[in-house]
Amino acid sequence: MSFEPFNGMTPPNEWKARLVKDIAVVNERSIKKSDRIDTIQYIDIAAVNHRNIDQLQTFKLNDAPSRARRIVQDNDILISTVRPNLKHYTMIRKAEPDMIASTGFAVISPKRVHPDFLYYYLTSDSYTRYLTQIAEGQTSAYPAFNSDIIENTVIYLPPENEQCEIGEMLASVDKKIELNNAINKNLEEMAQALFKRWFVDFEFPNENGEPYKSSGGEFEESELGLIPKNWKLGTISDLGEVAGGATPSKKNEDFYTARGIPWITPKDLSKINNKYISRGEIDITQKGFSNSSVKLLPKGTVLFSSRAPIGYIAIAKNEVTTNQGFKSVIPFKHVGSEFVYYLLKSNVETIESRASGSTFKEISGAEMKRVPVLIPTEDVLAKFNDIVEPIGRLTQKCEEENEDLTQLRDTLLPKLMSGEIRVPVERDNSATDLPKVAESNAIYQP
Repeated sequence: MSFEPFNGMTPPNEWKARLVKDIAVVNERSIKKSDRIDTIQYIDIAAVNHRNIDQLQTFKLNDAPSRARRIVQDNDILISTVRPNLKHYTMIRKAEPDMIASTGFAVISPKRVHPDFLYYYLTSDSYTRYLTQIAEGQTSAYPAFNSDIIENTVIYLPPENEQCEIGEMLASVDKKIELNNAINKNLEEMAQALFKRWFVDFEFPNENGEPYKSSGGEFEESELGLIPKNWKLGTISDLGEVAGGATPSKKNEDFYTARGIPWITPKDLSKINNKYISRGEIDITQKGFSNSSVKLLPKGTVLFSSRAPIGYIAIAKNEVTTNQGFKSVIPFKHVGSEFVYYLLKSNVETIESRASGSTFKEISGAEMKRVPVLIPTEDVLAKFNDIVEPIGRLTQKCEEENEDLTQLRDTLLPKLMSGEIRVPVERDNSATDLPKVAESNAIYQP
């Protein structure tokens, strides 16, 4: 099976068919025992999501995982050879010193092609589906493919100036997405730091605007130790209504639709990094809603996954429903969604410790209601919400802009890569000195 991308469109005449191995090198560099490296920056497959690296791991070379072998340099493309449908891929525009990737990646080093053009070509949805078909055809328990599949892929190259324009156009969209992600990361760190300062360190502002604890604020004894005067011990049920979810029968296709009543599962939260959510991969119909115990949750509900795993959290941007994998909190009006969101985030370990189950742990609705929490005065809550709600609105705006940019990129990508949409460049149709693909190569029609 070989690959013909983008629904079999015929590329423009001046675009030349090439094998990836003729324009790039796959797994070119591997670390050796003789290499004089003390500490490495390691990229694991699980750390690469949504075209980004969530976290680098630092290891002494002798303590690094055995799969830490692939040397990564500037402009290298990383594509996971295991479960390609999960889209663990990224481009390393600027490599850290001694950056090493897992052997679970194919590390592709562009040589005679614009790096961005090759990156977006090999990470298009069309190509990912192709790799997934090959991987699922293997007998392994974990669908995987050999890196020579990439090496022997036929791609069509426009002239170099057009490669550059296409690659840079798509990269500019991703750079804006990265900027928004960086803004949201800073906003989240600010809000979490504020929550800790006020509700853990008790340095919320007193009536004079001074830090409460540092300014000699009064404290009272409680089961949790000293707490600010007029605060009280309570439970999550004092902050809002705890609500579960349900799954309409999967045997009835009429219960599900592409666009209907939003229905969210923990899997949906596992695939996004967003704080706010409007819907999952699939919706339910009114018929599915009416024929199940699904509950309609209002805008502002804080969704909390109660099993497999415990602790995915998001805030509903609109009315939603969920499956039974949630114990969500509908905050009381004076409490607010933002406070409940950060309180749950800071209490995940406590909630998990109260879960039970032999196959996998789950927190029940009754137990979720009983989780102990410290409840501040309404005045302090109001002041906190006055600060964090604007932060939340800005976060949501950046997330929505990223959703639009992602849709724009994913719409443009196949059209640009197939030549259906041409970018304005000064034409130089001279062929580059690259070997031609053998005529015997079959072309896969997706």
